[in-house]
Amino acid sequence: MAGHNDAAPVIIKKKKVVAGDGHHGGAWKVAYADFVTAMMAFFMLMWLLNATTEKQRKGIADYFNPNVPINRISGGGDALFGGKSVFEDSTLAKNGTGGLPPVTMAPRTKADVGAHRVANEESGPSDKAFGMIEDFLIGNGGESLVTDNLMKHVITRQTDEGLVIEVFDLDEMPLFVDGEARAFPILVDLMRMIAGAVNLVANEVAVEGHVRAGPLPLAQPKSWEISVDRADSVRRLLEAHGLDASRIDRVTGHADRDPADLTPMSVRNNRIEIILLRD
Repeated sequence: MAGHNDAAPVIIKKKKVVAGDGHHGGAWKVAYADFVTAMMAFFMLMWLLNATTEKQRKGIADYFNPNVPINRISGGGDALFGGKSVFEDSTLAKNGTGGLPPVTMAPRTKADVGAHRVANEESGPSDKAFGMIEDFLIGNGGESLVTDNLMKHVITRQTDEGLVIEVFDLDEMPLFVDGEARAFPILVDLMRMIAGAVNLVANEVAVEGHVRAGPLPLAQPKSWEISVDRADSVRRLLEAHGLDASRIDRVTGHADRDPADLTPMSVRNNRIEIILLRD
């Protein structure tokens, strides 16, 4: 009995564990995220102040001002930068004379106006005359001179060199025999109509031939000869349908070196360009 009375009492301690205590909790992450966000906003503000002009900063301020109506049309207006980029001042070209002295224009007299008109008349047809020829070909001004099937082969465009009338192959509707300069009847009909349009003016004419690339490289490629022969064949067709031979300025072959389609073997690259040259 005495042994039982001398035994030490058993003490049971209950430890309360609190989840997320100390650095294992998640509260500090929220605070750190707020800090990083604030720092990002601060550096963004510093960048905008340095990269924008006073006018652009005012546009930003107006954008965030609820009392100012915002232009909701995409692409410009009074929104954010007023239709301008932040980098516009440093990247876009500006109009101006640079270091050149200002140009002053004296008033024009009637004699000056008359001389200018005569010079324009002697210099040949203007873009308006070229537009008339385009309408004559594609029928914008009335009935089309080209049937629907022929029309698919023709496009026109105005360049610094002059009016380009481009005639090209279509799938299953070629203008020349493959690999030759022998024209199909559809090309003969096209040249008859184009010769009538070209005869509306007195400009000199250039004819340029282009062909597509072949599927296999050849030891002696004939693309140069074919392009020149096709251009010369078109020249003869134009002259046969009324074009004065003295108006031909040049006949050129470009082989496959200047494709209209990025796919070298596309039939679209088989084409003839008839150019009414500016005087």
